[in-house]
Amino acid sequence: MRARDARFEEAWASHGGMVARIAATYEADREKARDLTQDIALALWRALPGFRGEGALKAFIARIAHNRAISHVVKAKGEPRTAEIDDEMPSTAPLAEAVIMDNDKRAHLVAAVRALPIGYAQVVSLALEGFSAGEIAATLGLTPGNVAVRMTRAKIMLQHALRSE
Repeated sequence: MRARDARFEEAWASHGGMVARIAATYEADREKARDLTQDIALALWRALPGFRGEGALKAFIARIAHNRAISHVVKAKGEPRTAEIDDEMPSTAPLAEAVIMDNDKRAHLVAAVRALPIGYAQVVSLALEGFSAGEIAATLGLTPGNVAVRMTRAKIMLQHALRSE
């Protein structure tokens, strides 16, 4: 059991931030996103012994995160949304105008990605994590051509959404 825990801790230390960002892509409510991150962590802990090294660990973790997030969205679909997007500023101290503008742009991008249909949001969130088209295809079980089409369409939707803001 200790080896399993150590392997999980190592994987989480390397990719926990990515998991939290993926969770935030699917859930706007900060507390629910934290709960989703914990659900993903538990799913990863359970699945990690089955990882045989076929492909990158990062892709394995991202696949688990996306699958768990989709289950979360389907389950929560009937629940009313009450939380607004959390723009959580890093400090209450006065901030430089550039930092405020960067935070504002980041918040708009996150909101625009959340508004995308799930298939497009998955591709965009993995691309933002630095995955190549081939890695995205392998992670999501798509063809590289389908990833390219989804990415192109998602970029157009994001451009329209960000222009209107």
